[in-house]
Amino acid sequence: MHLYNAWLPPPVAAQTAAERDSFARLIATVNSSFTRDDPESVFSTLKYVSVLDLFIKAKSDVSLEDVRTLIQMGLELFHMSRSKLYAQVRWGNLLIRLLNKYRKKVALTIEWRPLYDTLVSTHFTRNTGPEGWRVRQRHFETITSLVQSCRRFFPSGSAFEIWSEFKSLLQNPWHNSSFEGSGFARLFLPTNSDNQDFYTHDWITECIDLWGSIPNCQFWNNQWADVVARVVKSYHNVDWECFLPLLFARYLNMFEVPVANGSGSYPFSLDVPRNTRFLFSNRTSTPAKAIAKSIVYLLKPGNSAQQHFEKLVNILEQYYHPSNGGRWTYSLDRFLFHLVIQFQKRLQNEQLLESIIICHIFCFFLCLFYATEVVLYYRGTNNSKPTEQHLAESDRAFFVNLVLKLIDRGQYSKNEHLSETVAAATSVLSYVEPSLVLPFVASRFRMALETMTATHQLKVAVMSVAFVGRSLFYTSISASSMKPVDLGGGDETFIDLVGVSLSNALLGMDANDPPKTLATMQLIGSVFSNLALLDDKIDDLTLMPMIRFSEWLDEFFCRLFSLLLHLEPSSVINEGLHSSASSGTFLVDDGPYYFCLLEVLLGRLSKPLYNQALKKISKFVRTNILPGAIAEVGLLCCACIHSNPEEAVSQLVEPILASVISSLKETPRTGFGGGSFDASVSTKVRSTISPALEAAIDYQLKILSVGITYGGPALLRYKDQFKEAIFLAFDSPSWKVNGAADHLLRSVLGSQIHYYPIDQYKCVFSHPDAVALEQWISMKDFYTDERLIPKWHVPNDEEIQFANELLDIHFKSALDDLLKICQTKIHADQGDEKEHLKVTLLRVESTLQGLFSCLPDFVPESRNGMVEDSNLTFLIAGATGCTIGSTALREKATEVIHAACKYILEKKSDDSILLILVIRIIDALGNYGSLEYDEWYSHRQAWKLESAAIIEPPINFIVSTHSKGKKRPWWALIDKAFMHNTWRSSQASYHLYRTSGNFCPSNHVTMLMDDLLSLCLHSYETVRLLAGKALVKLIKRWPSTISKCVITLANNLQEPNPKECEVLGSCSVLASQTVLKHLTTDPKSFSSFILAILSSSHHESLKSQKAINELFVKYNIYFSGVSRSFFRISEKDNHTGGLGFSDLVSQIGSLSFESTGLHWRYNLMANRVLLLLALASRNHPSSSSKILSETAGHFLKNLKSQLPQTRILAISALNTLLKESPYKLSPGEKSAVVEDLQGNIKSSLEGTLTQTFEEEGFFNETLTSLSHVHIITDSESASRGNHGDSSFQSLADKSITRFYFEFSASWPRTPSWISFLGNDIFYSSFARIFKRLVQECGMPVVLALKGAVDEFTIAKERSKQCVAAEALAGVLHSDIDGLSGAWESWLMPQLKNIILTQSVESVPEWASCIRYAVTGKGKYGTRVPLLRQKILDSLMEPLPPTVPTTVTAKRYAFLAAALIEISPQRMPVAEIQLHNTLLKEVLGNMCHSSAQVREALGVTLSVLFSNIRLCHSSYNANACDERNNNVDSLMEDKSWVKFLTERAAEAVVNIQTATQSDKAVNPMDTSSQNGHLDGDSQDDMKWMETLLHFIISSLKSGRSSYLLDVIVGLLYPVISLQETSNKDLSTLAKAAFELLKWMVVWEPHLQKAISVILSAANDSNWRTRSAKLTYLRTFMYRHTFILSSSKKQEIWSTVEKLLIDNQVEVREHAAAVLAGLMKGGDEDLAKDFRDRAYLEANSVHRRRKLRNASSGPSVASVHGAVLALAASVLSAPYDMPSWLPEHITLLARFSGEPSPVKSTVTKAVAEFRRTHADTWNVQKELFTEEQLEILADTSSSSSYFA
Repeated sequence: MHLYNAWLPPPVAAQTAAERDSFARLIATVNSSFTRDDPESVFSTLKYVSVLDLFIKAKSDVSLEDVRTLIQMGLELFHMSRSKLYAQVRWGNLLIRLLNKYRKKVALTIEWRPLYDTLVSTHFTRNTGPEGWRVRQRHFETITSLVQSCRRFFPSGSAFEIWSEFKSLLQNPWHNSSFEGSGFARLFLPTNSDNQDFYTHDWITECIDLWGSIPNCQFWNNQWADVVARVVKSYHNVDWECFLPLLFARYLNMFEVPVANGSGSYPFSLDVPRNTRFLFSNRTSTPAKAIAKSIVYLLKPGNSAQQHFEKLVNILEQYYHPSNGGRWTYSLDRFLFHLVIQFQKRLQNEQLLESIIICHIFCFFLCLFYATEVVLYYRGTNNSKPTEQHLAESDRAFFVNLVLKLIDRGQYSKNEHLSETVAAATSVLSYVEPSLVLPFVASRFRMALETMTATHQLKVAVMSVAFVGRSLFYTSISASSMKPVDLGGGDETFIDLVGVSLSNALLGMDANDPPKTLATMQLIGSVFSNLALLDDKIDDLTLMPMIRFSEWLDEFFCRLFSLLLHLEPSSVINEGLHSSASSGTFLVDDGPYYFCLLEVLLGRLSKPLYNQALKKISKFVRTNILPGAIAEVGLLCCACIHSNPEEAVSQLVEPILASVISSLKETPRTGFGGGSFDASVSTKVRSTISPALEAAIDYQLKILSVGITYGGPALLRYKDQFKEAIFLAFDSPSWKVNGAADHLLRSVLGSQIHYYPIDQYKCVFSHPDAVALEQWISMKDFYTDERLIPKWHVPNDEEIQFANELLDIHFKSALDDLLKICQTKIHADQGDEKEHLKVTLLRVESTLQGLFSCLPDFVPESRNGMVEDSNLTFLIAGATGCTIGSTALREKATEVIHAACKYILEKKSDDSILLILVIRIIDALGNYGSLEYDEWYSHRQAWKLESAAIIEPPINFIVSTHSKGKKRPWWALIDKAFMHNTWRSSQASYHLYRTSGNFCPSNHVTMLMDDLLSLCLHSYETVRLLAGKALVKLIKRWPSTISKCVITLANNLQEPNPKECEVLGSCSVLASQTVLKHLTTDPKSFSSFILAILSSSHHESLKSQKAINELFVKYNIYFSGVSRSFFRISEKDNHTGGLGFSDLVSQIGSLSFESTGLHWRYNLMANRVLLLLALASRNHPSSSSKILSETAGHFLKNLKSQLPQTRILAISALNTLLKESPYKLSPGEKSAVVEDLQGNIKSSLEGTLTQTFEEEGFFNETLTSLSHVHIITDSESASRGNHGDSSFQSLADKSITRFYFEFSASWPRTPSWISFLGNDIFYSSFARIFKRLVQECGMPVVLALKGAVDEFTIAKERSKQCVAAEALAGVLHSDIDGLSGAWESWLMPQLKNIILTQSVESVPEWASCIRYAVTGKGKYGTRVPLLRQKILDSLMEPLPPTVPTTVTAKRYAFLAAALIEISPQRMPVAEIQLHNTLLKEVLGNMCHSSAQVREALGVTLSVLFSNIRLCHSSYNANACDERNNNVDSLMEDKSWVKFLTERAAEAVVNIQTATQSDKAVNPMDTSSQNGHLDGDSQDDMKWMETLLHFIISSLKSGRSSYLLDVIVGLLYPVISLQETSNKDLSTLAKAAFELLKWMVVWEPHLQKAISVILSAANDSNWRTRSAKLTYLRTFMYRHTFILSSSKKQEIWSTVEKLLIDNQVEVREHAAAVLAGLMKGGDEDLAKDFRDRAYLEANSVHRRRKLRNASSGPSVASVHGAVLALAASVLSAPYDMPSWLPEHITLLARFSGEPSPVKSTVTKAVAEFRRTHADTWNVQKELFTEEQLEILADTSSSSSYFA
């Protein structure tokens, strides 16, 4: 049994035993409620889903066999209900919870294929159903989560099948199917023990190769990182050693951080379709969790992962520093968080495994003769997770040391999330390696106390101490059980730390600094939650030697009272009805720390100390009136009373009660407070009380109401005083005092009859190793000690009697008074009547709020008159307290309130306070259990703030006690058990009558519903909202009432002259989820709802129209289909009064024509509903195809509508309705076959569609209308695939006109990256309509379109050309019979005209048209369209020699756009020949005179090269056949690579020569002398421009992974052309250079890259040398894991040589690069360089002192030595390693040297000062006096006159 259920109040706990049978009975009911042959019967099971969910949330002890049955039945129902998304969402979510909860307890086998089929058929096909996008979104979230939950149950062999299925998707890395394939692989691949054999070394190699095929794409990285992480974690038999450098290089480069002042994000990340990004989403851009998981599980004793991890931490730690924050901080924060969490999980699993093995060995020795099975199990366990791979103590220390580096940097981050993550990480690690973590925390705390320049650090430091409080105590008691370790000053140091922090914490309680105050309270609460008892006289209190608690307590309360006196309320205190006793300042509103601290402190005090505290508190409360701190003082009293009710009540409650009663007796009375009422008295002049007295009474009553919450039997001594005080307060003329009486009455009732824990904060279970410490417990461990079971307040007879007395006075008598006021006019004065009503209603409401669900619920009426067995009406146990009153009393109250509501609505409908009171009473009467639910929900929000200070992780190496789950203090778990009981009591009877159809709500519930229906239409918005919420709760519990409610509210919308408030109220309720879900199953409600909305155009109020529009949009979003029974309703069978389906369709159809004169928005709504109904009917065989064909014809006509929104909806509709495609040629099908079948196969829509488009001028009008949708703006471009620009569509219109996502149908199917094409406004959805229309109706459409397209192609307007492009694209891609004939006669000439037209503006649209036309068919884009080859051949035809350059550029743009869409791995021979032909042409044209053409050539070249490379690699991978040999012969020649690299090297030399001669020779002379040279160099520059465009395109497009050897060969030209005389060339070179910085070069090209880079160091041009240094710094960062030591040494040596370069800029740049390299993780190289730099500088300094400066070494060598020293100093910002004082001092000694040495020294010392300023007070202790003097001399500014 779960701990929470074992700890329930005794009366409730006793009932939980029946839950097992209840669960079994329910499963049997569900099983019998559906028919396996009837998919529609799944809807009858949905009402049970929430009931089954109850048992999971209640943590009921149910049979595992029943759970298994339920899971199998749920999966069967899930697969049965395919295409019923809402049903799948409900059952799917239940299955997810069941599988996650029982994953380790239930043995199951689940097949993956049905889940995949459901996912694909719903979200990855063009068959978009009618469901709203929110339903589809929830469905996707559900099914992906379900797959993740089911993965562990996939059978053996599943991984192989799944990989075989998705591997084909990954063949073409430049097609969007590869993104989908990686997402599917990540989602489906199982890593359970059954599939272990699949994950071989070869598979991992293949996986990592695939990962590298798309560079710089975070989406791609996310998918593969996740797969790798799961494999690493699950399988310990895989040898990862050879993959570690590659993996860590990828991990490092996945953190997009700025390197060497570069950008913090990749400049051109690959464009992943938004649909795919959404479907396979990842919350952060960097998959920090996957990286952390991989690293933690790769760490094994003896492998190199530790060194790699150390290097990674050394590189990343600088980005954790507060001064280096940015957009990358969040991903680094998550990385740190997951590192610690995954490390904790790994240690926990290892400890669990070790304990199992020890247990089995023990069993082996005990049962030697029966031990065969045990030994086998032991062996199996040992093989699957060998213990020799477990982390040893040294490994743990290594990990903690590294993570502490990140913690140290991030502790004081400006990012609050990071500083909190750091504190939580410190807490967990302190239990693993206290000897490392605790000294760190102690030093940081002391530094925060001492540092005056950074006071903000104190809050974080205090929080860190709070989080490690328990480990500090453990460290002090573990000397005996733990081997001695050096804790940096002995154990006492840390106990001193607790004492020091407690003393200093009191200073942190400051009303003006909320964060620090709350951190302080968290610290004190954390410390005292550890101690069993707080007393000065305890001998064993070595834990706190320096604290005398009595003195500390005095000081604490002194500070606390001062804090309370100076508090300011966070908001203005509300008057009257809305005021709450518990609304307060930041102490209450910003977290639970204040109340927890008080409860823990007062609960743990010894008797003398408690009395000492009580006296102080009592005196403070009696002598101060603090209206601004009611909640705070009330909670102080509450904590006192909870700890010791008897003592505290007499000292706190009794004096306040006496004071209140005496004050109230002296004030005037109204006679409304109960008892006999004299009407004649109230006619006198109304009396009031003074504001001061009113405030004092209100304050005292409210702190009493909070304080006595847990008073219990101790209050009985003062019951008469309570009755009198409540009576007098209700009798007061002050409404404020009446409100306080309301709070007090609720509180008194609750404290008497509710179950709540008592003695919750006292320690009952001391730690076995130290009596002074409390033992914390885990809810996952099993405890037999009865002392742990909490004591509950169970009401005794006297308390029940007291509650009944209060019930008589303030409920029964108040009801009588209420009825009397409403039935007989006892008040002559309206004001008196109103006041009397207010007070009387308040008394009734207050009683109900105090009783919660202790007043019995209504008994529902049985439909068949039979009373069911009480066992059948039991689900789960739960009760708030003991039962008070009876059902009859609730019924009487209902009748009275019904009468009062009617009276108030008639006579006092303008009084909002009366109406709100009535609504609250109705809510409390009708919605049984909702008060408990609200209480639980608000408390659950507070749990989110649960502090790490009261959580002990499952692993604890300090005292070597490990548990199954987190440990918490006893009181914290009791609090959770208490709230669990509150939740149970809210749910115990909520679902009772939903599972049986034999019950309907009682008449009293109907009365309340009628009242709420009236109130939710009230003119006051507040009244409407409250009544609407209460009504929705009521009808949700009683679904049979929804239909009446919908019809009533729908009629309000159709009223001819309705009030605005009625429309707003009706829309508010109709928009609720409860109503929208009901419409799916109830035809009558559905037709009423739809017609009501569509008939509402007559409302004149803007608010009404907005509400109706929002209601329709919400309905749209949540639409989940139409009831099947709706399609069965014919006119003869229609007895319900609702419309039949065909009647409704025709009625709506008539509304959707523009001729009706309906407002455009209602026309749009009618069209949308028509579409939804047509789509819904498509899935029902009984529905007529006539409806579909008429609807399709109707939307085709709407394409030429004058209303823009209606046109866009028509586009959505036709894309969905046109499905059949009978004229489309199947792959390989001959046209003759189609001719034979043409007579038999026809589309059901063809007749209607043909009739429509054959109307004269139809397509002309349609294209004109569609052209208006294309809005061209300069600043903003519409995104692909969307239906037009947003400038004329509001968000609401968009949700009506668009469907969810058109997943696989989204176009383009390859990433878009060609920037010179600009922003096109080509909409693929428009093109798809024309394609579908041609496929539905054949050649007649093409013939009808021809004239309109010809006309629009030559139009001047870009928007008209765009529509022509879309229509032409659709025709070209339609693949129908007869298209080849049309190609010769019309399409080919038209295409040639388009190419030769000189218009430039529409090039992007025509390029998209051609791209669409050649797009591959099928899911993977591998099937070749019918006309692709003809289109390509047409584009390949040479242009006339006289055409302008714009036409040439256009042709290459078209070719590049077309070639992107080709699948290289499946290219036929003709396409390969075309590639080769075009390649020769492009290489021959690279010196073209036009810059525009050169850019197009560069892009085309990158596409050609990459396509040829991928084609070659895929053919090499396949078996050799004749076709492959042809391919090889076509692609064997690699001369083009050699040609490019050699020609580039030659061009660079020529350009540099020309640039130098330009500078050296007078420009006036060169024009005549060097004409030939100029001409050559100009050609070289043009050629290089083309080449640079090629490099940029290759890197932007993600195709560089297949062109690495080419790009590496061209590194030198890019580096050397950064500064030339040709600005355009240099700009391009710089753009290429920025992209190259992000490129990772893998083996086998890495060696070549290094040699190219190092050769640039000897370049004669200093700018090239400097550019090489810039590149080298990022190159080293990106490749640090995959470079060999020798290569690194070579690179360092090369950079060091440049320290003595003859150009000062190069020297300084080299020093900056070296400073960066020293932070790059290679500590050996850095140390060697530092030591040599120090010796060299020291030697130079000595030589300079011994001889004259003139005869010494050169300036460059001196400057180089000083720069090397400066680089060492600047490589350690913020830290003070042991070598740094000597280095900085030696550097300072060079300050007397001439420039540039002097300026280098001055800058370096100034930077050192700046970065060490915060901690200088501490760090300067590491310097000698002499060193400090030298530094001071350097830092002081020199005088002008010196």
